Amino acid sequence: MLLRRLATGLWLMGLALVGPANAYDDPNVRSHPMRAHSLAPPYLDSDMHTRWFEYGGDTLIRTDKYIRLTSTYPSQKGWIFSRVPITATNWEIEVEFKIHGPGHLYGDGFAMWLTTQRGTNGPVFGSADKFEGLGIFFDTYKNNRPGVTFPYVMAMIGDGETLYDQEHDGKSNEIAGCSARGIRDSTVPTKARLTYFQEKSLTLDLMYKSDGSWTNCFTLTAPKDTFAIPSVAYLGFSAETGELSDNHDIISVASTNLYFPPGLSKPEGSGKQSGGYGSKPLDATTGGWGWFFFKVFLFFAVVSASYAGWTFYRGSRTYSRF
Repeated sequence: MLLRRLATGLWLMGLALVGPANAYDDPNVRSHPMRAHSLAPPYLDSDMHTRWFEYGGDTLIRTDKYIRLTSTYPSQKGWIFSRVPITATNWEIEVEFKIHGPGHLYGDGFAMWLTTQRGTNGPVFGSADKFEGLGIFFDTYKNNRPGVTFPYVMAMIGDGETLYDQEHDGKSNEIAGCSARGIRDSTVPTKARLTYFQEKSLTLDLMYKSDGSWTNCFTLTAPKDTFAIPSVAYLGFSAETGELSDNHDIISVASTNLYFPPGLSKPEGSGKQSGGYGSKPLDATTGGWGWFFFKVFLFFAVVSASYAGWTFYRGSRTYSRF
């Protein structure tokens, strides 16, 4: 029990210490971990419940490995949603997942949600249709969409009334997307990183290539693009199988609140690119990198001290028995 709490605490501490490197490698952007919207092994507490998330349908949790939304059986639906909504103005969510199975024919895929409703089985990758908010669909089975290579990742903004275009794999709903051939059965960890600056930008990056690099799937910028996400939205994941099936696993979720300290101006454009914020990047100074490496050093120092303390504690308990 103590080891579980120690491991979770160190993982969250690591998010706090190295967070700015994930936020555009920009020293002007600060980050703070959102524990209520993050997941890491062992996922469950001592009562075999999740404090900040609830799950249902066919979802299975193996505490040392994964949250399995669906297994390799037909006609399954599973989901996991946060119990409390995200209220942060700007945020970044990085999720490690794994899509895999024994067959050469497989389906259907999984979804990442930021919606006003939560925890309801439905026909859209295992969750409800006519949703309000953002859906990111990792679609592995091609129904009827000529000219597009699958697996395909796309975003949809739901207004609470519009149906998902099942017949054409969401073509009429798509606001942005990309092909991601190799995202299934990858030999390296597969991840998605969604970054949102309210009324400024929405960016999705994917990691699935053998070199472990991030690939930009899309970047939407205001006012050119429309991508407003509800100010109060629940974070969730769901998956579905039909006649074909696959394992759809969530390995970890790391969510951070992004903010600018008082006195620092916010960027004009917020598209995540190699050079920074769109056409007007903020200057990255050598002092920022020095601060980052100091935090990395401090993180490892805390880990070492925690391990030493645990070793001393365990030794003291052993000695006290004699």
